[in-house]
Amino acid sequence: MSEVEPLTAVTLTGDSHGKYRRKALPRDTLQHLGTRPNGFDPLKLLEAQELARVQSLVPLRAQRMAESEFAFLRGAAAIMAYDLAMAPSTGIDAQLCGDAHISNFGIFNSPERRLVFDVNDFDETLPGPFEWDVKRMVASGVVALSHLNFSDKQIEKSMVNAVRSYRLGMQELARKGTLEGWYAHFDIEGSLQVLRETFRDEKRLPIDDIISRARKSDSKKAFKKLTEVVDGSFRFRSDPPLLVPVAELLDSMGVPEALPLVLAQALANYGKSLPDDRAHLLNNFQMVDIARKVVGVGSVGTRCFVMLLMGRDIDDPLILQVKEAMPSVLEAHLGPSHYETASQRVVEGQRLMQTTPDIFLGHIRANFSDTEYHDFYFRQFHDGKASVNLEMIDDIKRASTYMNICAWTLARAHARSGDRAAIASYLGNNDSFDRAIATWAMAYREQNSADYASYQAAIASGRITVAPAPEG
Repeated sequence: MSEVEPLTAVTLTGDSHGKYRRKALPRDTLQHLGTRPNGFDPLKLLEAQELARVQSLVPLRAQRMAESEFAFLRGAAAIMAYDLAMAPSTGIDAQLCGDAHISNFGIFNSPERRLVFDVNDFDETLPGPFEWDVKRMVASGVVALSHLNFSDKQIEKSMVNAVRSYRLGMQELARKGTLEGWYAHFDIEGSLQVLRETFRDEKRLPIDDIISRARKSDSKKAFKKLTEVVDGSFRFRSDPPLLVPVAELLDSMGVPEALPLVLAQALANYGKSLPDDRAHLLNNFQMVDIARKVVGVGSVGTRCFVMLLMGRDIDDPLILQVKEAMPSVLEAHLGPSHYETASQRVVEGQRLMQTTPDIFLGHIRANFSDTEYHDFYFRQFHDGKASVNLEMIDDIKRASTYMNICAWTLARAHARSGDRAAIASYLGNNDSFDRAIATWAMAYREQNSADYASYQAAIASGRITVAPAPEG
Protein backbone atom coordinates (compact mmCIF):
# COMPACT_ATOMS: atom_id res chain seq x y z
CA MET A 1 0.00 0.00 0.00
CA SER A 2 1.25 3.48 -0.79
CA GLU A 3 2.64 5.27 2.22
CA VAL A 4 0.96 8.40 3.55
CA GLU A 5 2.54 11.07 5.66
CA PRO A 6 2.77 9.84 9.28
CA LEU A 7 1.10 11.63 12.13
CA THR A 8 3.11 13.77 14.48
CA ALA A 9 4.01 12.57 17.95
CA VAL A 10 0.82 14.22 19.18
CA THR A 11 -2.19 12.05 18.41
CA LEU A 12 -4.88 14.04 16.65
CA THR A 13 -8.58 13.23 16.72
CA GLY A 14 -11.79 14.60 15.34
CA ASP A 15 -11.77 17.82 13.34
CA SER A 16 -8.03 18.37 13.81
CA HIS A 17 -7.20 14.89 12.53
CA GLY A 18 -9.35 15.39 9.43
CA LYS A 19 -7.74 18.73 8.60
CA TYR A 20 -4.28 17.26 9.15
CA ARG A 21 -4.96 14.38 6.79
CA ARG A 22 -6.48 16.73 4.20
CA LYS A 23 -3.28 18.74 4.20
CA ALA A 24 -1.14 15.59 3.99
CA LEU A 25 -3.26 14.12 1.19
CA PRO A 26 -5.28 16.73 -0.73
CA ARG A 27 -8.68 15.49 -1.75
CA ASP A 28 -8.10 15.87 -5.49
CA THR A 29 -5.22 13.37 -5.17
CA LEU A 30 -7.80 10.63 -4.69
CA GLN A 31 -8.82 10.79 -8.35
CA HIS A 32 -5.68 8.97 -9.49
CA LEU A 33 -5.52 5.23 -10.04
CA GLY A 34 -2.54 3.45 -8.58
CA THR A 35 0.10 2.15 -10.99
CA ARG A 36 0.29 -1.60 -11.34
CA PRO A 37 3.80 -3.06 -11.63
CA ASN A 38 5.02 -4.30 -14.99
CA GLY A 39 3.85 -7.82 -15.73
CA PHE A 40 1.08 -7.74 -13.14
CA ASP A 41 -1.56 -10.41 -13.87
CA PRO A 42 -4.83 -9.61 -12.06
CA LEU A 43 -6.28 -13.03 -12.81
CA LYS A 44 -3.68 -14.66 -10.57
CA LEU A 45 -5.43 -13.02 -7.60
CA LEU A 46 -8.66 -14.79 -8.54
CA GLU A 47 -6.89 -18.09 -9.10
CA ALA A 48 -5.23 -17.85 -5.68
CA GLN A 49 -8.66 -17.44 -4.06
CA GLU A 50 -9.91 -20.60 -5.73
CA LEU A 51 -7.29 -22.91 -4.23
CA ALA A 52 -9.16 -23.26 -0.93
CA ARG A 53 -12.61 -23.54 -2.50
CA VAL A 54 -14.74 -26.49 -3.54
CA GLN A 55 -13.08 -27.28 -6.85
CA SER A 56 -16.21 -28.66 -8.52
CA LEU A 57 -17.89 -25.26 -8.06
CA VAL A 58 -15.04 -23.07 -9.35
CA PRO A 59 -16.27 -23.28 -13.00
CA LEU A 60 -19.69 -22.08 -11.82
CA ARG A 61 -18.06 -19.04 -10.23
CA ALA A 62 -16.33 -18.35 -13.54
CA GLN A 63 -19.61 -18.70 -15.43
CA ARG A 64 -21.28 -16.14 -13.18
CA MET A 65 -18.37 -13.70 -13.34
CA ALA A 66 -18.26 -13.97 -17.13
CA GLU A 67 -21.86 -12.81 -17.56
CA SER A 68 -21.04 -9.08 -17.67
CA GLU A 69 -18.52 -6.46 -16.64
CA PHE A 70 -20.62 -5.73 -13.56
CA ALA A 71 -20.73 -9.42 -12.58
CA PHE A 72 -16.96 -9.56 -13.04
CA LEU A 73 -16.48 -6.53 -10.78
CA ARG A 74 -18.68 -8.19 -8.14
CA GLY A 75 -16.50 -11.28 -8.12
CA ALA A 76 -13.20 -9.41 -8.44
CA ALA A 77 -13.06 -7.78 -5.02
CA ALA A 78 -9.50 -9.07 -4.61
CA ILE A 79 -8.40 -7.21 -7.73
CA MET A 80 -9.95 -3.93 -6.63
CA ALA A 81 -8.45 -4.33 -3.15
CA TYR A 82 -5.04 -4.59 -4.81
CA ASP A 83 -5.71 -1.46 -6.88
CA LEU A 84 -6.97 0.49 -3.88
CA ALA A 85 -3.80 -0.39 -2.00
CA MET A 86 -1.68 0.88 -4.90
CA ALA A 87 -3.05 4.42 -4.51
CA PRO A 88 -2.50 6.90 -1.66
CA SER A 89 -5.09 6.67 1.11
CA THR A 90 -6.40 9.10 3.68
CA GLY A 91 -5.27 7.11 6.70
CA ILE A 92 -8.64 7.76 8.37
CA ASP A 93 -10.06 4.35 9.20
CA ALA A 94 -13.56 3.01 9.69
CA GLN A 95 -14.96 -0.50 9.69
CA LEU A 96 -15.16 -1.30 6.00
CA CYS A 97 -17.75 -3.48 4.33
CA GLY A 98 -14.85 -4.40 2.05
CA ASP A 99 -17.23 -5.25 -0.80
CA ALA A 100 -19.57 -2.27 -0.93
CA HIS A 101 -20.80 -2.66 -4.49
CA ILE A 102 -24.37 -1.58 -5.05
CA SER A 103 -25.82 -5.10 -5.09
CA ASN A 104 -24.67 -5.47 -1.50
CA PHE A 105 -27.17 -2.86 -0.35
CA GLY A 106 -30.77 -3.86 0.14
CA ILE A 107 -33.92 -4.28 2.19
CA PHE A 108 -34.39 -6.73 5.03
CA ASN A 109 -36.41 -7.15 8.22
CA SER A 110 -35.25 -5.70 11.49
CA PRO A 111 -35.82 -7.70 14.71
CA GLU A 112 -38.82 -5.41 15.26
CA ARG A 113 -40.17 -6.67 11.89
CA ARG A 114 -39.86 -3.32 10.15
CA LEU A 115 -38.23 -3.11 6.74
CA VAL A 116 -34.91 -1.28 6.78
CA PHE A 117 -32.32 -0.49 4.13
CA ASP A 118 -28.68 -1.25 4.85
CA VAL A 119 -25.44 -2.81 3.72
CA ASN A 120 -26.02 -6.57 3.79
CA ASP A 121 -22.79 -8.44 2.95
CA PHE A 122 -19.72 -8.45 5.17
CA ASP A 123 -17.55 -11.32 3.97
CA GLU A 124 -14.64 -8.91 3.37
CA THR A 125 -15.18 -6.58 6.33
CA LEU A 126 -12.08 -5.14 8.02
CA PRO A 127 -11.03 -1.76 9.43
CA GLY A 128 -9.38 0.40 6.78
CA PRO A 129 -9.38 3.76 4.95
CA PHE A 130 -12.99 4.89 4.73
CA GLU A 131 -12.71 5.96 1.10
CA TRP A 132 -12.00 2.41 -0.10
CA ASP A 133 -15.66 1.51 0.43
CA VAL A 134 -16.80 4.74 -1.21
CA LYS A 135 -14.65 4.03 -4.27
CA ARG A 136 -15.97 0.48 -4.67
CA MET A 137 -19.57 1.62 -4.30
CA VAL A 138 -19.21 4.41 -6.87
CA ALA A 139 -17.19 2.31 -9.32
CA SER A 140 -19.89 -0.36 -9.19
CA GLY A 141 -22.50 2.28 -9.98
CA VAL A 142 -20.52 3.46 -12.98
CA VAL A 143 -20.08 -0.08 -14.32
CA ALA A 144 -23.72 -1.01 -13.72
CA LEU A 145 -25.05 2.04 -15.56
CA SER A 146 -22.58 2.05 -18.42
CA HIS A 147 -24.34 -0.59 -20.50
CA LEU A 148 -27.48 1.57 -20.62
CA ASN A 149 -28.04 4.53 -22.93
CA PHE A 150 -26.64 7.10 -20.54
CA SER A 151 -23.81 9.42 -21.50
CA ASP A 152 -20.57 9.54 -19.55
CA LYS A 153 -21.53 13.05 -18.49
CA GLN A 154 -24.82 11.80 -17.02
CA ILE A 155 -23.17 8.90 -15.23
CA GLU A 156 -20.36 11.00 -13.78
CA LYS A 157 -22.82 13.65 -12.59
CA SER A 158 -24.89 10.95 -10.91
CA MET A 159 -21.79 9.62 -9.14
CA VAL A 160 -20.73 13.11 -8.01
CA ASN A 161 -24.20 13.47 -6.47
CA ALA A 162 -23.87 10.10 -4.75
CA VAL A 163 -20.54 11.02 -3.16
CA ARG A 164 -22.05 14.35 -2.15
CA SER A 165 -24.77 12.39 -0.33
CA TYR A 166 -22.06 10.44 1.49
CA ARG A 167 -20.25 13.67 2.41
CA LEU A 168 -23.38 15.51 3.60
CA GLY A 169 -24.58 12.42 5.43
CA MET A 170 -21.29 12.13 7.28
CA GLN A 171 -21.38 15.81 8.20
CA GLU A 172 -24.95 15.42 9.45
CA LEU A 173 -23.94 12.41 11.54
CA ALA A 174 -20.87 14.21 12.90
CA ARG A 175 -23.17 16.87 14.36
CA LYS A 176 -25.39 14.33 16.09
CA GLY A 177 -24.90 13.02 19.58
CA THR A 178 -23.22 9.64 19.95
CA LEU A 179 -26.39 7.66 20.61
CA GLU A 180 -28.44 9.58 18.07
CA GLY A 181 -25.87 8.82 15.38
CA TRP A 182 -25.67 5.17 16.44
CA TYR A 183 -29.44 4.68 16.04
CA ALA A 184 -29.72 6.53 12.71
CA HIS A 185 -31.10 4.39 9.88
CA PHE A 186 -33.05 4.57 6.65
CA ASP A 187 -36.62 3.50 7.45
CA ILE A 188 -38.21 2.00 4.32
CA GLU A 189 -41.76 2.11 5.65
CA GLY A 190 -41.38 5.66 6.96
CA SER A 191 -40.04 6.80 3.58
CA LEU A 192 -42.53 4.87 1.47
CA GLN A 193 -44.21 7.88 -0.15
CA VAL A 194 -40.86 9.39 -1.18
CA LEU A 195 -39.80 6.08 -2.70
CA ARG A 196 -43.09 5.70 -4.55
CA GLU A 197 -42.65 9.13 -6.11
CA THR A 198 -39.06 8.34 -7.02
CA PHE A 199 -39.98 5.15 -8.89
CA ARG A 200 -43.54 6.04 -9.87
CA ASP A 201 -43.03 5.60 -13.62
CA GLU A 202 -40.62 2.68 -13.48
CA LYS A 203 -42.70 -0.10 -15.04
CA ARG A 204 -40.14 -2.83 -14.45
CA LEU A 205 -39.15 -1.83 -10.94
CA PRO A 206 -42.12 -0.48 -8.92
CA ILE A 207 -41.06 0.16 -5.34
CA ASP A 208 -44.22 -1.47 -4.00
CA ASP A 209 -43.25 -4.70 -5.77
CA ILE A 210 -39.79 -4.60 -4.16
CA ILE A 211 -41.29 -4.05 -0.72
CA SER A 212 -43.91 -6.74 -1.31
CA ARG A 213 -41.15 -9.14 -2.35
CA ALA A 214 -39.22 -8.32 0.80
CA ARG A 215 -42.24 -8.85 3.05
CA LYS A 216 -42.86 -12.26 1.49
CA SER A 217 -39.22 -13.31 1.73
CA ASP A 218 -38.96 -15.39 4.87
CA SER A 219 -38.34 -18.92 6.09
CA LYS A 220 -41.86 -20.02 5.15
CA LYS A 221 -41.43 -18.94 1.54
CA ALA A 222 -37.96 -20.48 1.36
CA PHE A 223 -39.38 -23.64 2.97
CA LYS A 224 -42.00 -24.00 0.23
CA LYS A 225 -39.48 -23.34 -2.53
CA LEU A 226 -36.55 -25.41 -1.32
CA THR A 227 -38.10 -28.47 0.35
CA GLU A 228 -40.23 -31.49 -0.50
CA VAL A 229 -41.63 -34.49 1.33
CA VAL A 230 -39.48 -37.63 1.12
CA ASP A 231 -40.62 -40.81 2.91
CA GLY A 232 -42.94 -38.77 5.08
CA SER A 233 -40.35 -36.19 6.12
CA PHE A 234 -39.43 -32.77 4.80
CA ARG A 235 -36.12 -32.66 2.96
CA PHE A 236 -34.31 -30.16 0.78
CA ARG A 237 -34.91 -30.62 -2.93
CA SER A 238 -32.09 -31.73 -5.17
CA ASP A 239 -31.14 -29.11 -7.78
CA PRO A 240 -27.43 -29.63 -8.42
CA PRO A 241 -25.13 -27.84 -8.39
CA LEU A 242 -27.14 -24.98 -6.84
CA LEU A 243 -28.85 -26.99 -4.09
CA VAL A 244 -27.57 -30.43 -3.10
CA PRO A 245 -28.86 -32.32 -0.01
CA VAL A 246 -26.07 -33.46 2.25
CA ALA A 247 -26.96 -37.15 1.73
CA GLU A 248 -26.42 -36.67 -2.00
CA LEU A 249 -23.09 -34.99 -1.34
CA LEU A 250 -21.98 -38.02 0.63
CA ASP A 251 -23.12 -40.44 -2.07
CA SER A 252 -21.59 -38.87 -5.13
CA MET A 253 -19.25 -35.99 -4.44
CA GLY A 254 -16.54 -37.33 -2.22
CA VAL A 255 -17.09 -35.09 0.76
CA PRO A 256 -16.06 -36.24 4.24
CA GLU A 257 -18.50 -38.69 5.81
CA ALA A 258 -18.26 -36.68 8.99
CA LEU A 259 -19.86 -33.63 7.30
CA PRO A 260 -23.43 -34.03 8.68
CA LEU A 261 -22.13 -34.66 12.19
CA VAL A 262 -19.70 -31.73 11.99
CA LEU A 263 -22.43 -29.36 10.81
CA ALA A 264 -24.89 -30.59 13.43
CA GLN A 265 -22.25 -30.02 16.10
CA ALA A 266 -21.53 -26.59 14.64
CA LEU A 267 -25.22 -25.71 14.97
CA ALA A 268 -25.18 -26.78 18.61
CA ASN A 269 -22.01 -24.84 19.39
CA TYR A 270 -22.58 -21.65 17.43
CA GLY A 271 -25.32 -20.75 19.90
CA LYS A 272 -22.52 -19.87 22.33
CA SER A 273 -21.79 -16.82 20.17
CA LEU A 274 -25.39 -15.60 20.60
CA PRO A 275 -26.81 -13.62 23.52
CA ASP A 276 -28.53 -15.92 26.00
CA ASP A 277 -32.07 -14.96 24.97
CA ARG A 278 -31.40 -15.75 21.32
CA ALA A 279 -29.62 -18.98 22.15
CA HIS A 280 -32.72 -19.92 24.15
CA LEU A 281 -34.91 -19.11 21.14
CA LEU A 282 -32.70 -21.23 18.88
CA ASN A 283 -33.05 -24.17 21.25
CA ASN A 284 -36.79 -24.25 20.51
CA PHE A 285 -35.99 -25.57 17.02
CA GLN A 286 -34.84 -29.00 15.95
CA MET A 287 -32.66 -29.63 12.91
CA VAL A 288 -34.30 -31.67 10.14
CA ASP A 289 -32.02 -31.50 7.10
CA ILE A 290 -28.91 -29.88 5.58
CA ALA A 291 -28.01 -29.02 1.99
CA ARG A 292 -25.20 -27.21 0.21
CA LYS A 293 -26.53 -23.99 -1.34
CA VAL A 294 -24.60 -21.93 -3.90
CA VAL A 295 -25.03 -18.18 -3.40
CA GLY A 296 -23.79 -14.96 -4.95
CA VAL A 297 -20.98 -14.45 -7.44
CA GLY A 298 -17.72 -13.96 -5.57
CA SER A 299 -18.82 -16.42 -2.87
CA VAL A 300 -19.30 -19.33 -5.26
CA GLY A 301 -16.99 -22.17 -4.30
CA THR A 302 -16.97 -21.40 -0.60
CA ARG A 303 -18.64 -24.01 1.61
CA CYS A 304 -22.16 -22.68 2.07
CA PHE A 305 -25.09 -24.62 3.45
CA VAL A 306 -28.70 -24.20 4.45
CA MET A 307 -30.19 -25.91 7.50
CA LEU A 308 -33.87 -26.74 7.86
CA LEU A 309 -35.13 -26.50 11.44
CA MET A 310 -38.64 -27.01 12.78
CA GLY A 311 -40.26 -25.36 15.75
CA ARG A 312 -43.71 -26.17 17.06
CA ASP A 313 -44.90 -28.06 13.97
CA ILE A 314 -44.54 -28.20 10.17
CA ASP A 315 -45.99 -24.69 9.90
CA ASP A 316 -43.15 -23.33 12.02
CA PRO A 317 -39.98 -23.66 9.90
CA LEU A 318 -36.69 -21.82 10.25
CA ILE A 319 -34.01 -21.94 7.57
CA LEU A 320 -30.53 -20.86 8.53
CA GLN A 321 -27.76 -20.05 6.10
CA VAL A 322 -24.36 -21.42 7.11
CA LYS A 323 -21.71 -19.60 5.11
CA GLU A 324 -17.97 -20.22 5.11
CA ALA A 325 -15.84 -17.21 6.01
CA MET A 326 -12.36 -16.90 4.57
CA PRO A 327 -9.70 -14.24 5.10
CA SER A 328 -10.78 -10.83 3.81
CA VAL A 329 -9.27 -9.72 0.50
CA LEU A 330 -8.25 -6.58 2.38
CA GLU A 331 -6.00 -8.43 4.81
CA ALA A 332 -3.23 -8.81 2.23
CA HIS A 333 -2.94 -5.01 2.22
CA LEU A 334 -4.13 -3.89 5.66
CA GLY A 335 -2.85 -6.73 7.83
CA PRO A 336 -4.67 -9.65 9.45
CA SER A 337 -7.82 -9.28 11.48
CA HIS A 338 -7.36 -9.25 15.24
CA TYR A 339 -10.22 -11.71 15.63
CA GLU A 340 -9.33 -15.36 16.16
CA THR A 341 -11.49 -16.65 13.32
CA ALA A 342 -12.62 -15.31 9.96
CA SER A 343 -16.24 -15.95 10.89
CA GLN A 344 -15.96 -13.85 14.05
CA ARG A 345 -14.45 -11.07 11.93
CA VAL A 346 -17.52 -11.15 9.66
CA VAL A 347 -20.04 -11.26 12.50
CA GLU A 348 -18.44 -8.52 14.59
CA GLY A 349 -18.01 -6.33 11.52
CA GLN A 350 -21.66 -6.75 10.62
CA ARG A 351 -22.80 -5.99 14.14
CA LEU A 352 -20.73 -2.83 14.09
CA MET A 353 -21.90 -1.54 10.70
CA GLN A 354 -25.58 -2.56 10.61
CA THR A 355 -28.22 -0.87 12.72
CA THR A 356 -30.29 -4.05 13.09
CA PRO A 357 -28.32 -7.28 12.60
CA ASP A 358 -30.09 -10.62 12.25
CA ILE A 359 -31.08 -12.06 15.63
CA PHE A 360 -29.49 -15.40 14.69
CA LEU A 361 -26.19 -13.93 13.47
CA GLY A 362 -23.38 -15.94 15.03
CA HIS A 363 -20.15 -17.79 14.28
CA ILE A 364 -18.22 -21.00 14.84
CA ARG A 365 -15.01 -22.75 13.84
CA ALA A 366 -15.84 -26.31 12.78
CA ASN A 367 -13.16 -29.00 12.96
CA PHE A 368 -13.51 -31.50 10.12
CA SER A 369 -10.44 -33.46 11.20
CA ASP A 370 -7.27 -33.02 13.24
CA THR A 371 -5.78 -30.97 10.42
CA GLU A 372 -8.79 -29.43 8.65
CA TYR A 373 -11.10 -26.75 9.96
CA HIS A 374 -13.43 -24.17 8.40
CA ASP A 375 -14.95 -21.00 9.81
CA PHE A 376 -18.70 -20.48 9.38
CA TYR A 377 -21.18 -17.81 10.27
CA PHE A 378 -24.92 -18.34 10.66
CA ARG A 379 -27.88 -16.10 9.85
CA GLN A 380 -31.47 -16.46 8.72
CA PHE A 381 -31.94 -17.32 5.07
CA HIS A 382 -33.98 -14.65 3.25
CA ASP A 383 -35.47 -12.77 6.19
CA GLY A 384 -37.28 -10.03 4.30
CA LYS A 385 -34.46 -9.62 1.79
CA ALA A 386 -34.90 -7.75 -1.49
CA SER A 387 -32.70 -5.46 -3.54
CA VAL A 388 -32.82 -3.11 -6.50
CA ASN A 389 -31.12 -4.09 -9.74
CA LEU A 390 -29.56 -0.79 -10.82
CA GLU A 391 -29.04 -2.20 -14.31
CA MET A 392 -32.85 -2.29 -14.69
CA ILE A 393 -33.44 1.40 -13.91
CA ASP A 394 -33.69 3.17 -17.25
CA ASP A 395 -34.03 6.70 -15.86
CA ILE A 396 -30.84 8.43 -14.71
CA LYS A 397 -32.65 10.50 -12.07
CA ARG A 398 -34.01 7.40 -10.38
CA ALA A 399 -30.66 5.67 -10.62
CA SER A 400 -29.06 8.72 -9.02
CA THR A 401 -31.65 8.77 -6.24
CA TYR A 402 -30.98 5.13 -5.46
CA MET A 403 -27.21 5.73 -5.43
CA ASN A 404 -27.78 8.61 -3.02
CA ILE A 405 -29.63 6.30 -0.64
CA CYS A 406 -26.80 3.77 -0.81
CA ALA A 407 -24.22 6.51 -0.21
CA TRP A 408 -26.01 7.93 2.84
CA THR A 409 -26.37 4.39 4.20
CA LEU A 410 -22.64 3.77 3.79
CA ALA A 411 -21.86 7.03 5.60
CA ARG A 412 -24.08 5.92 8.48
CA ALA A 413 -22.30 2.56 8.63
CA HIS A 414 -18.87 4.22 8.69
CA ALA A 415 -19.96 6.76 11.30
CA ARG A 416 -20.73 3.97 13.76
CA SER A 417 -17.15 2.69 13.80
CA GLY A 418 -14.89 5.49 12.58
CA ASP A 419 -14.07 8.97 13.82
CA ARG A 420 -17.00 10.63 12.10
CA ALA A 421 -15.77 14.11 12.97
CA ALA A 422 -12.39 13.39 11.36
CA ILE A 423 -14.00 11.95 8.24
CA ALA A 424 -16.41 14.88 7.96
CA SER A 425 -13.56 17.36 8.43
CA TYR A 426 -11.49 15.67 5.72
CA LEU A 427 -14.44 15.68 3.31
CA GLY A 428 -14.95 19.42 3.82
CA ASN A 429 -17.66 21.74 2.56
CA ASN A 430 -16.92 21.86 -1.17
CA ASP A 431 -17.14 19.19 -3.86
CA SER A 432 -13.42 18.36 -4.17
CA PHE A 433 -13.84 14.89 -2.66
CA ASP A 434 -17.03 14.23 -4.62
CA ARG A 435 -15.42 14.97 -7.98
CA ALA A 436 -12.21 13.14 -7.18
CA ILE A 437 -14.00 9.90 -6.31
CA ALA A 438 -16.28 10.14 -9.36
CA THR A 439 -13.26 10.71 -11.60
CA TRP A 440 -11.51 7.71 -10.04
CA ALA A 441 -14.60 5.56 -10.58
CA MET A 442 -14.92 6.54 -14.24
CA ALA A 443 -11.27 5.63 -14.77
CA TYR A 444 -11.70 2.37 -12.87
CA ARG A 445 -14.50 1.40 -15.24
CA GLU A 446 -11.87 1.26 -17.99
CA GLN A 447 -9.54 -0.78 -15.77
CA ASN A 448 -12.33 -3.21 -14.95
CA SER A 449 -13.22 -3.45 -18.63
CA ALA A 450 -9.64 -4.35 -19.52
CA ASP A 451 -9.51 -6.96 -16.76
CA TYR A 452 -12.81 -8.40 -17.96
CA ALA A 453 -11.41 -8.66 -21.49
CA SER A 454 -8.41 -10.54 -20.06
CA TYR A 455 -10.81 -12.82 -18.21
CA GLN A 456 -12.75 -13.56 -21.40
CA ALA A 457 -9.47 -14.26 -23.22
CA ALA A 458 -8.43 -16.65 -20.46
CA ILE A 459 -11.73 -18.49 -20.88
CA ALA A 460 -11.23 -18.68 -24.65
CA SER A 461 -7.70 -20.04 -24.22
CA GLY A 462 -8.77 -22.69 -21.72
CA ARG A 463 -6.86 -21.19 -18.81
CA ILE A 464 -10.20 -20.67 -17.02
CA THR A 465 -12.87 -23.38 -17.13
CA VAL A 466 -16.45 -22.19 -17.23
CA ALA A 467 -19.53 -24.19 -16.29
CA PRO A 468 -22.27 -24.37 -18.96
CA ALA A 469 -24.76 -21.51 -18.77
CA PRO A 470 -28.05 -22.53 -17.13
CA GLU A 471 -30.83 -23.53 -19.51
CA GLY A 472 -33.65 -21.10 -20.10
